[in-house]
Amino acid sequence: MTDPTSTRRTTDEVIARFNRAFQERDVSLLTDIVAPDCVMESVQPAPDGARFEGYDAAFGSWKALIDDTTSHFEVEDVHTGDEWALIRWRYVWGTGPEDSVRGVNVMRVVDGRIVEAAGYSKTVPVVAALEG
Repeated sequence: MTDPTSTRRTTDEVIARFNRAFQERDVSLLTDIVAPDCVMESVQPAPDGARFEGYDAAFGSWKALIDDTTSHFEVEDVHTGDEWALIRWRYVWGTGPEDSVRGVNVMRVVDGRIVEAAGYSKTVPVVAALEG
C-alpha cells in the first residue's frame, strides 16, 4: 500500500530532500522517501559496485555515508524529469585537491519514493592504473 503523502512529492522534492539529508547529515530525511523495493548500486567496489536490494539495505548504505564524518558530498548540479534524476557531485575525504572524486547518481522516483539509484565516479581501479 502506498503512503498517500508520498504521492504528492515530486521528483524535484524527493531529490532535494535526498541531497539535504547528506548536506545536513540528517538520515531521518530519508526515512519516507526510500521505496520498500528500492535497488541501489554503489560506486565501490570496482568494477560494478555493490548492489543493495530493499529498503533496509539501501537505507543502511546511505546512512553509513551520512554518518561518516570524515567525508562529505558536495552537490554540483541536479537535473530532474518526471521519474528520473541526475545528480552530479564531488565526494571529499581530505583537504587536498587529490582528496576528492567527482561522480554522478542516476535515480528513479515513483510515487514520491526512490525506487532505483546507481552511483558512478571518475575513479580508476588501482590495477588498471598500474597497467596503463
